[in-house]
Amino acid sequence: MQKLIKIFNDICPEIDLSSSERLVDDGILDSLDIVALVTEINETFDVSVPPEEITPENFNSSASIMALIERLRDN
Repeated sequence: MQKLIKIFNDICPEIDLSSSERLVDDGILDSLDIVALVTEINETFDVSVPPEEITPENFNSSASIMALIERLRDN
């Protein structure tokens, strides 16, 4: 989780990831932020986030992003 928080803080330092549960639904993250996050997640966690996994549900909170990463690692 610490790696994810560092990535997030580098991309969106003004957003408190730990207290946000609706990052996409509330418009806190925009499409460019998500693209940047996906790129960093792919490199840092050695996974490949396929386009069909780039959904609001997978990027609304730190927990949902970590669940996505763990699911992709297991495949």
